[in-house]
Amino acid sequence: MIIDLRSDTVTKPTKDMLEAMMQAQVGDDVFDEDVTVKMLESKLAAQFGKSHALFFPSGSMANQTALKLHTQPGEQVICDKTAHIYNYEAGGASFNSGISCKLVDGNRGMFTAQQVEEAINPDAFYYAKTTLVEVENTANRGGGSCWDFEELKKIRQVCDRHKLGYHLDGARLWNALVEKDETTMQYGKLFDTISVCLSKGLGCPIGSVLIGDEALMKNAVRIRKVFGGNMRQVGYLAAAGLYALENNINRLKDDHSKAKDIETVLKALSFIQSVEPVETNIIIFELQKGISESAFVQKLDDNGIKIIGMGSGKLRIVTHLDYTNVMHDKFLSVLRKLEF
Repeated sequence: MIIDLRSDTVTKPTKDMLEAMMQAQVGDDVFDEDVTVKMLESKLAAQFGKSHALFFPSGSMANQTALKLHTQPGEQVICDKTAHIYNYEAGGASFNSGISCKLVDGNRGMFTAQQVEEAINPDAFYYAKTTLVEVENTANRGGGSCWDFEELKKIRQVCDRHKLGYHLDGARLWNALVEKDETTMQYGKLFDTISVCLSKGLGCPIGSVLIGDEALMKNAVRIRKVFGGNMRQVGYLAAAGLYALENNINRLKDDHSKAKDIETVLKALSFIQSVEPVETNIIIFELQKGISESAFVQKLDDNGIKIIGMGSGKLRIVTHLDYTNVMHDKFLSVLRKLEF
C-alpha cells in the first residue's frame, strides 16, 4: 500500500466520476460547441454571482490569464512573498505580462490592508505603477491557512480607494469555505476575478476555472489561446468538475480532520521542531536541527509513504480524497515508531 501525501493533486477519479465523464455530451470547445463545459462555466459563474467563467487546463494558466487581464507591461501586482503566482508559476508574471511583483512580508501567506496601503507605489514616473492586489486562499506555504474575511474586505476598500484590481487565487478556496462556513457568493462580491481549482481537493483529473464579470473577462478566451490553452472536446473533463461540485465539497471536512490528527502526532514527536497551525488539509513542519530532511523522507518512503520538502527546511503533508482511514491509521502508527 502506497500512501501518497505529497499533494492533493495525486488523486484519481472515482468510478462514479469516470462514469459521469464517459456520459458527457461534448463538442468542439474552440467552436464554442461543448455543452458540458458551458454547463460547468455557467454553474460556477452563477455560484459566485459573476457573469462569466472560463475553463482552463491548469490553475497557473488561469492565474496568469487573470494577471494579464488586470495589468499592462511595466505595472506591478502586490502579493505575499510566499504567493503561488510568484514562487511556483515559473516567473510567468514577468514573462507573460511584463509585470513585477511587490512582495509583502505577511504571516503564513496572509497580510493586512495596512500592509497593502504601504506597498502601493507613489504616483511617480520612475516607479512601477501598482494596479493589482492578489491573495491566495487557502495559502499553500502558510500551511493551508484561511484568510480572515473581514481583513479581505478591508483590502477591498484599499483597492477601491486606489482603483486597484483584486484577484483571488482560490486554488483551495473550497477548503476555506468548508472550514470557515463561508460562501462562494461572499467571495464573488468581493473580488474582481477568482480562479478555482477542480484537480486538488475536489479530486478531478485536471482543470481550473477563472471567474469574473464581462468587463474583465471579455479577453480571457483570447489570452488563453495565446497561452496555448485552447481545448477541443473538453466536456469530458468538465463533467468531472460538475460531478465534483455536487459530491466532493462537503467531504473536505474529512481531509481537515485527518490533517489535524497528523498535526497532533507530529507535535508529540521529539525530532519535530515546529508545526504550522493546521486549519485545512495541509501540514507544514520542520525537523529539529541536525536531523537530515532527506533521511526523514527516505524513512517514510521505506514504509510506503511519500511526502515532499518545500525548501528552507520545511516539509509538507497534504491529505486528500484518496487518503483512506486505513492509510491514516498506518501513517500515524509509522510516525509514532520513527526514531532519530
